Amino acid sequence: MAVVTDAGMVGCGAFDVDALEKFGYPAARVKPAGSASSIETIEDLLRGEIKGANRYACERGVAVGMTGREALDRL
Repeated sequence: MAVVTDAGMVGCGAFDVDALEKFGYPAARVKPAGSASSIETIEDLLRGEIKGANRYACERGVAVGMTGREALDRL
């Protein structure tokens, strides 16, 4: 599951944001919020917590601990 913008992406833990960094692509991954065990819907992705972001996403203001929605607002 992922949401892609013109400037980058936020996805579930299946995405390798470090590999995307090698292409200069801003990317972050989320972990499920609360007691959820996986990201199954876009709402899960938006509510989830950023658990990793590559350098290009961080340069756009994405930070570990913010929600997926907050990260997308920066991408």
